[in-house]
Amino acid sequence: MRKVTALAPQGWRFVAPALVVGIAGSLLASRAGAAGGLLAFLGFGFAAFCAYFFRDPERPLPMDGSKIYSPGDGVVLSVAREGPGDVTTARIFLSIFDVHVQRAPCAGRVAKVQTVPGSFAAAMRAEARGNARVVMSLEPAAGRGTLVVEQIAGLIARRIECWPKPGDALAAGQRYGIIYFGSQAAVHFPPGSRCTVKPGDRVAGGVTEIGTWSSTP
Repeated sequence: MRKVTALAPQGWRFVAPALVVGIAGSLLASRAGAAGGLLAFLGFGFAAFCAYFFRDPERPLPMDGSKIYSPGDGVVLSVAREGPGDVTTARIFLSIFDVHVQRAPCAGRVAKVQTVPGSFAAAMRAEARGNARVVMSLEPAAGRGTLVVEQIAGLIARRIECWPKPGDALAAGQRYGIIYFGSQAAVHFPPGSRCTVKPGDRVAGGVTEIGTWSSTP
């Protein structure tokens, strides 16, 4: 399991250079005046924003195996059947002000991880379902169908990290990836499960129930 930190490790690649720029601007301020001060302001300001964006709050792992939890923080965009078959899809919009560390919706073994190329539409738009994404299939307890969760890139940074590999076991609420700077997450509920959220609901990763299993393994 990854070490828990207040700042996701991925954030340091943005925070550290910005701090260097801020310090350089401070040192230059005595010589360059306003130009140095502006550089310091921009550097420290961007460092503060990135530290906020890449925050990684500690959350206890949920223990109720009958529930399916949100994979991320944000607002539910839609709940609908998007394709053939008895599969309901819930889409969650993560703004730049939401935590972007992703958490497993349920306990299970990773069956498949697939990177799917696509477009980079704004994450709050319906067209974002065709964006570049990483699709992870989870096999929960026996007797339950395969749950599929997607990390979907947005308009700005267009980068996704998914850490587990096929065969890995995940606990419900365990950190499994991160999406950069505005994005979307989607959960595809298989037969034998039921979505319990509606558009407009605010959810928190690994905390908010978004569905339940109707079958007992």
